[in-house]
Amino acid sequence: MALQSRVTPCFNATRGQAKCAFKPAKGRKGAVVCQAKAGDQQEPSFLQKCAITMLAAATTALPLTISPVLPTPPAHALLTAGDPIKNASAILRYALPISNKPIRQVQRDLEQIAEALRIPGSKSLGPVAKAVRNAQGIVTKQRGAILADIAPAKKDAGAALLDKLSSQLTEFQAIIDAKDKQAVPLKQRECLETVGSIEEAMVQGFPFEVPNEYANRPLLKGRATLEMLVSLSETPEGPRDATLTLVLDGYNAPVSAGQFVDLVQRKFYDGMDIQRADGFVVQTGQPSSKEQGFVDPATGQVRSVPMEIKVVGDKEPVYEINLEDLGRFNEQPVLPFNAYGTLAWARAEFDNNSASSQVLYRRAQASKCIVGQELRPMRTTNRTTACHQAPVLCRRLRCSAHYQHSHRWFSAADVAPHCAEWCVLSIFDRFS
Repeated sequence: MALQSRVTPCFNATRGQAKCAFKPAKGRKGAVVCQAKAGDQQEPSFLQKCAITMLAAATTALPLTISPVLPTPPAHALLTAGDPIKNASAILRYALPISNKPIRQVQRDLEQIAEALRIPGSKSLGPVAKAVRNAQGIVTKQRGAILADIAPAKKDAGAALLDKLSSQLTEFQAIIDAKDKQAVPLKQRECLETVGSIEEAMVQGFPFEVPNEYANRPLLKGRATLEMLVSLSETPEGPRDATLTLVLDGYNAPVSAGQFVDLVQRKFYDGMDIQRADGFVVQTGQPSSKEQGFVDPATGQVRSVPMEIKVVGDKEPVYEINLEDLGRFNEQPVLPFNAYGTLAWARAEFDNNSASSQVLYRRAQASKCIVGQELRPMRTTNRTTACHQAPVLCRRLRCSAHYQHSHRWFSAADVAPHCAEWCVLSIFDRFS
């Protein structure tokens, strides 16, 4: 049995009048205390005197040096927890390549209303009212700063949108005054849609150059909106069709989004069954042939999609390597795999560049996000789109469902304001 000891030193106020003697403390086996009596002194032995003399001589002969105090190395947290953005529209708004601080603050004030509404009863209206007042104040006092960043060709439209937002915020305040909590999320969504339109009007051109090794691939430089018609053979209401509306974000993933659009325009997904549907994702895209992806007719080889991740704060994406391998564990991608309906490329677990045609939609909302952790399951790192019809994904997509059409686009006019273009072919030539 190990001996557990307690040492309690006792010192007299007068120098040289302390003496320590260890003995077992009464009532505690193995414990020791230090006893000292005033006036006790002990003459040093001959060997002790020699040792003290040698130490004094060494101190005198050697120069006095003072070692610098080294700073404590910083602590590095490899994985940090945080609340994920759970709304696909919010992810797309934050992903726009703009830097206008006033409109971003208006957006943050309005986005946080969703969390405030979780407070039970009418107590939530206090934080909601504060958020709306803050947004109103910014729109009124910093109107000029907001309009200054609107693209020159969209100045008039931007001014009209800002007037619209001001009126919506006034109506929002009236809803709060009437304590109509049920109407709050509807008006919040309406205001945020207008904020998103203002932010889109600020985008001027494409924010970076795609690396040369990917420049000859189909690229989406901007955003495009796509509808996918899905046939559902097993629902509580019987067979029916559902339309998924997808927004492809080429600002942050031009290669990933571009190659997906290319497959859609080739009608690759038309008539294809849903191949996996569980509590986490809905997956499709594996062709009926023995190949695991899309075979490019021009080469006869499976065409791959490189890993492409844009990190918050970076000017351009990183390619062919994931954040874990880069050691950037605690950094957040611009397009995180957090929200219902988020679409990502599926790839082999240990091959970053093995994506080709298989895609998966997220149908389980992240309750808590470990930053970086969401990048690792199945290496689903290319966040190319966000889907706005999440309830369809969550409740009705089964393995018995299949895509009827995946090439139905909105009009070119709806995409043109987003600066959508192709490097290989014109996106506007393929609308139907």
